[in-house]
Amino acid sequence: MDSAAASVRSRLGDAASQVWSWVRTALSRTARQWRRSLQFRTVVSTLLLTAVAFAAVGAFLSNQIATGLYEERFEQFRAESSNGLSEVAAIFSSASTTDSESTLRLVQDTLPSLEGGGADAPRRFILAIVPDQTTDIYVAPFGSDNLTESSAIPAAMANAVRSGDDQYWSATSIESTSGERVPGLAFGTKVTLPPGQTEYALYLIYDLSSMQATLDYIHGVIWIAGILLLVIIGAIAWFVTRSLVGPVSHAAVVSEKLAAGELQERMDVKGEDEVARLGASFNHMAESLQDQITQLAQLSQMQQRFVSDVSHELRTPLTTVRMAAEVLHDARANFDPVNRRSAEILYNQVERFQALLADLLEISRFDAGAAVLEAESVDIFQVVRHVIDGAQPLADACGSELSIISRETECLVEVDPRRIDRILRNLVVNALEHGDGKPVSIYIASNPDAVAVAVRDYGIGMTPLEASRVFDRFWRADPARARTTGGSGLGLSIATEDAHLHGAWLQAWGSPGKGACFRLTLPKLRDSVLKVSPLPLPPRTGGLPDRRAVETSPDSLPQLTTLPKEPHDAR
Repeated sequence: MDSAAASVRSRLGDAASQVWSWVRTALSRTARQWRRSLQFRTVVSTLLLTAVAFAAVGAFLSNQIATGLYEERFEQFRAESSNGLSEVAAIFSSASTTDSESTLRLVQDTLPSLEGGGADAPRRFILAIVPDQTTDIYVAPFGSDNLTESSAIPAAMANAVRSGDDQYWSATSIESTSGERVPGLAFGTKVTLPPGQTEYALYLIYDLSSMQATLDYIHGVIWIAGILLLVIIGAIAWFVTRSLVGPVSHAAVVSEKLAAGELQERMDVKGEDEVARLGASFNHMAESLQDQITQLAQLSQMQQRFVSDVSHELRTPLTTVRMAAEVLHDARANFDPVNRRSAEILYNQVERFQALLADLLEISRFDAGAAVLEAESVDIFQVVRHVIDGAQPLADACGSELSIISRETECLVEVDPRRIDRILRNLVVNALEHGDGKPVSIYIASNPDAVAVAVRDYGIGMTPLEASRVFDRFWRADPARARTTGGSGLGLSIATEDAHLHGAWLQAWGSPGKGACFRLTLPKLRDSVLKVSPLPLPPRTGGLPDRRAVETSPDSLPQLTTLPKEPHDAR
């Protein structure tokens, strides 16, 4: 038995779980449809508001109809019952019967006159003895269709009739001939029967089942009319919203296709109404955008081709000029001071021109999609040390100290060493040039999926707006200032392209007067997707100073500073 009961409970539980799953699915789909479909939301809102309005109006009408019908019938019932009860009371009080047989015959001959179909409602009577009397009882209690005082008369009314000398009334419920309880209305008074003047309670009861049936019929008609009205209004709302929302939905689909690059897509325009004018305006806008995008694409291609062609064409004359500048520079000791200075300036500017040309050639390769990633597994610490070694002369000239801060000693990552070296060299050189001679810290951290290198300086810093534009080509924070520092203005742009080629993140942070920080986040494995960086931006070191100077010299590599384990606020 226990196993059978457990099996039944298990099946019931499974059924309940399945039903709940269906309910949740239905609710989820309805909520999603509510969020995504203007037509569905409009139709459902219209139906709900109409249903509320109809319920309020229906309740008001039902109450008014019931009240009017009841008040009209009540006046008729009260008049009929008052006359009938008064007549019976008068007959009983004036009777001269002297024994039980004649008294019973009087009652049986008189009370049936109270029955009938007065005012479209069947009437019944009940004759009940008033308790606690000392006189002889000649007539036993009885009523129409075996009705009794206890089953048809409320206790409050019965007490009022027994103790008072007036007529009383009350709503009640009685048992119909079919055995169902139906509403009724009871009127009662106290009468006396000879010969001993025995007191009785006489009730006249109206059967209101016909009135209730009429009200039920009216309610049914109202409900059916309401449901039909809701269906009609829902159909109207669906048709109207479809005619209005349909073009909007079509416009949304066309706009998505335009955003995806299908610039030839257009809306179907029919008629001359507002929707048609909207479609015509949308098509005109799409044509204008297509023309502008085509022009911009052609201009971009022309610019890229121009940069590429000019860069390649300048290589040969620049090589010749450089050779001449090197000859003059090597022989400057034999020149007078003015010519010697001119030879040095010419040599330096040719070097700068060559660096700019190399950057332009690299940018043209990225624009042409010709950049190739030659990835291999390397230790990021070796790359960072190589960058620091190359930047040490500039650090000495600027008076800045370079240090590595990490809690690791080795970290392998699949990258193109040449491109990562170029990125980090650019970041370190920028930090030294804008660091105001303060120390520059290089943070290295890793997690199972990524490696992060952050270059932090404490110099002039930059605003959030400048940090958002610092990777743009040829952009400088102050376009009016002289180019006494920095390179071609393409270094960070090339670094960004190198980072994108690796599927990496290159992000900047700055605060005026507090320095700047550039963070490079690399996936450990090629073609993997980054989810979080191992280092916050800017890095933090808990209770230790944010930077720790280490002894560096042109002839030695900087030592590692190991920090204790601490959680990172990955961004």
